[in-house]
Amino acid sequence: MRLQPSDFKKFARRFLIEPGSQVKIAKDFDPGDTCGYDKPENAKEILQDGVELLAEYQEKLYAENSRALLVVLQALDAAGKDSTIEHVMSGVNPTGCQVTSFKAPSAQELEHDYLWRCVTALPARGNIGIFNRSHYEEVLVVRVHPQFLNAQRLPPASLGEGLWAQRFRQINDFERHLMENGTEIVKIYLHISKEEQRQRQLKRIDRPEKNWKFNPDDIEERRYWDDYLAAYEEVFEHTSTRWAPWYVVPGDHKWFARIAVAAIIAQKLIEMDPQFPTLDEAQRQEMLACRAVLLAEADADLSR
Repeated sequence: MRLQPSDFKKFARRFLIEPGSQVKIAKDFDPGDTCGYDKPENAKEILQDGVELLAEYQEKLYAENSRALLVVLQALDAAGKDSTIEHVMSGVNPTGCQVTSFKAPSAQELEHDYLWRCVTALPARGNIGIFNRSHYEEVLVVRVHPQFLNAQRLPPASLGEGLWAQRFRQINDFERHLMENGTEIVKIYLHISKEEQRQRQLKRIDRPEKNWKFNPDDIEERRYWDDYLAAYEEVFEHTSTRWAPWYVVPGDHKWFARIAVAAIIAQKLIEMDPQFPTLDEAQRQEMLACRAVLLAEADADLSR
C-alpha cells in the first residue's frame, strides 16, 4: 500500500458528507473502517507520502500568499486530535501553519459573540490554520449542556427552540464569507467507538506517562454519548456545505485515521492548486542585475 493521487480523492469522496444529506452516525459510519486495508508494516512511510505532498503544496500556498486553508478538527474525548495534528502536519513549515486549541471560553471571550475568538485565530493569507475544536463547540457542547448559555448573556429574543437553527445559519454564512474572501475550509470529524474511547481512557489511567492526559470530567461526559452523537448528526446535516464540507474519518485505528486525514487535506490543496509567483520582465531584469552583483563579489574575492 502506497498513497497515490487517486487515493487522496478516494478517501475524500468516501468520507464526505454530501450537502443536504441526512446522517445517522452509528448506521452510516464504521469507526473501525480501514477501507479494506490491514495495517501495513510501512504505515509510517505511507503517511509520509501524504505529509510530503502537504509540505510541497503548503510551500506553494505560502509563496502565492493570496489564499489560506482552514482545517477544522472535531471529535469526542480521546479520539486522537492532538496526535493526528502532530503526525499529519509534521513536515509542514511551522512558519506557514498555526494550530489553535479552543477550550472553555475565557471571561474576555464571553464579552463577545461566540464567533469572535475564532475570527481572531483565522489563518493569514498563505497559511494553513488548524482549529483543534472550534466554533462548532457552540452547537455541540453548549447544546448538550445548555446551562452554558447563561454565561453568554444572550438577548432573550435569541433564546428558545430557534437558537440552534439560527446558529447553523450564522455558521454557514460565516464560512461562506471566509471562502469568498480567500479562506478555503475543510472540516473533519474523527469518529471513534464508545468502546475504543473506554480503552484509551483506561490507558491514560494505567500508564504513568499518560496520566497527564486524564481528566475525570471526560468520564462524566461519557454519560452524554448519545446526546453528543445526536448533536453531531444535526451539525453535519445543517452545515456540510459545498463551500465548507464535513468529512467523517474512522478513528478507532490511529494509523488509518492519520493517513485518511492527510489524504483529505492534501486533496483539498490539490484542488486549490496554489502556484509559485511568476516574475514580470522588469522584476526579472532586476533579479538578473542582483545576480551580476553577487557574481562580481566572487570575482573580486578571487583577484585578491
